[in-house]
Amino acid sequence: MKRIAVVVILAGMLAACQTSEPGLEPIPGSITYGGQPTQRLQKSPVGSILPHTFTDRWGERVRETYIVQPDRSLKLVDRVYLDNPFD
Repeated sequence: MKRIAVVVILAGMLAACQTSEPGLEPIPGSITYGGQPTQRLQKSPVGSILPHTFTDRWGERVRETYIVQPDRSLKLVDRVYLDNPFD
């Protein structure tokens, strides 16, 4: 039960953070690049946080964070470049 409460709190915190980067668009390698995935996340609870790490077209490692929406689509809420020495 505590784990669910932590996930709900973290989801709320991430949702609040999304206003800091309005218009965050998917890039090649993003899960939602080119549209939503064809298979919906039926077993993931609404508000679940989904991390995704990939290498972009310039060879930099990227970590994106998504939140599962009520319609089971994914909303991109954060992107961090892991190889950037200035972050």
